Amino acid sequence: MTTLQLEYEADELLADHSFAEPLVVDGQRCHGGFDEDGAYRSPRTRLRVPAIEAWEAERAATFGTPLLDVPLETWPEPFPNVTQTKFLLRHGVTGPTVAQLTRIGTVEGFGSLLRTLPLPDFRRCLAEDVTGTAIDHLGRGLFEAHARDEAGFGEQAGHDRMWFAARDVAFGHPPVEDLRARMLARMGIGPKPKSEAHLVEARRAALAARVLPSDVDFDLETVVARMIGLLLIELSAFHTFAWAQAVLSDSDLVAGDGEPPRVVGYIRADETPHVSYLRTALSELRDRTWVGSSGATYAGTEMVSLLWDRALSDSLVLRRQENLRFAMAEIELAVAGRADGDDLVEELLSLGEVARLPDGSLVDATGDHLLG
Repeated sequence: MTTLQLEYEADELLADHSFAEPLVVDGQRCHGGFDEDGAYRSPRTRLRVPAIEAWEAERAATFGTPLLDVPLETWPEPFPNVTQTKFLLRHGVTGPTVAQLTRIGTVEGFGSLLRTLPLPDFRRCLAEDVTGTAIDHLGRGLFEAHARDEAGFGEQAGHDRMWFAARDVAFGHPPVEDLRARMLARMGIGPKPKSEAHLVEARRAALAARVLPSDVDFDLETVVARMIGLLLIELSAFHTFAWAQAVLSDSDLVAGDGEPPRVVGYIRADETPHVSYLRTALSELRDRTWVGSSGATYAGTEMVSLLWDRALSDSLVLRRQENLRFAMAEIELAVAGRADGDDLVEELLSLGEVARLPDGSLVDATGDHLLG
């Protein structure tokens, strides 16, 4: 058993390093900052990072199991990929890249919703003790830190506005209001908040779609499913970081003298603790015995596996199809009216692994095999 500190107050997990200089991007004060040596320090990591490391060391020593993981190569490359994106930019087609950066920032902003997740009574739902675990700190700083990282806090910008700032510096503050409204509409998010009746119906649909035994606490299933979905998004995002840094580093195609890719690098560093705590907490949940309201017990390995398999399928199939449709719609909109529009689209497709079928749908192509 480790002798490292395992218990933390929420304000400790939200504590910053001492910054010699704040991070300011495009005139906005962002979270995080630089130490005396000029090295970037991510926000809220002074004690959060050593806490996660201690919880993982304790878990490994107690259960002797490997940390939950999924290979990064599981996910296909972004569409359009780096070569395709640069091809569009060389032909003066900036709209799809602006749209993608706007979409990334918009989705990041929804990270604030993490703090609203109802948490179950883990001590009732799990047979083994959760004292001194990442599980026990989800509602005691970890979710709040994650939410602040993504959506900002107070006057400090988080990842949503940092992505927008990188976009604005790279492309000269393009007009995006219509774009954002169109994007939210495609996501099924209207200008008005959801009604109580809509929320009730959404919960009913979620209950009907359960994959775990009915006596497993519904809030437990919901929060674990959400954490798995977040982890898969965070892992697949590393492809997005590589894409954005490669594209935004090309000073022949974008402005900013290297500032946009630096900002993306800061965001990437901030995401590392997210991956770490999610992997540790999910591994802790997998290693434990789950207890249903009937008193029946279930292996955490089986419970997490059922939720993991569904989330991975959704990520690689449903979300991938949604992303392909979104990207192609923006490309076609951007070249509409150009005499060479159709030729540009066809040449773009020849530069990547996404193919268009006769019915117009898009699929990932690997060699002679199409993956739908």
